[in-house]
Amino acid sequence: MRYQQMAVRKTYILKLYVAGNTPNSMRALNTLKEILENEFKGVYALKVIDVLKQPQLAEEDKILATPTLAKILPPPVRRIIGDLSDREKVLIGLDLLFDELSESEYSGGKNNK
Repeated sequence: MRYQQMAVRKTYILKLYVAGNTPNSMRALNTLKEILENEFKGVYALKVIDVLKQPQLAEEDKILATPTLAKILPPPVRRIIGDLSDREKVLIGLDLLFDELSESEYSGGKNNK
């Protein structure tokens, strides 16, 4: 049984598009690294793409604003635009928080104060 649990674990492939070393770009990168270290524990690959240095990659992937985080794998592809300071939005976008929300709904965790 233990083997099945390990096999289910997802590997995340992520791309973060930034425009140079702007404050928003740096904030997005730092926030993302903190989330990845705490939530993903080594089951991810992150590629940071500076659209000022590699504009063709942004054009190919149809990136219109920076910073933009793109989750390539596991499907579906998702994009989050902004400095990633809204941790909950990032986790939902990466399909991490959805499982937790679903579990709390089914376990009667809907407490509205």
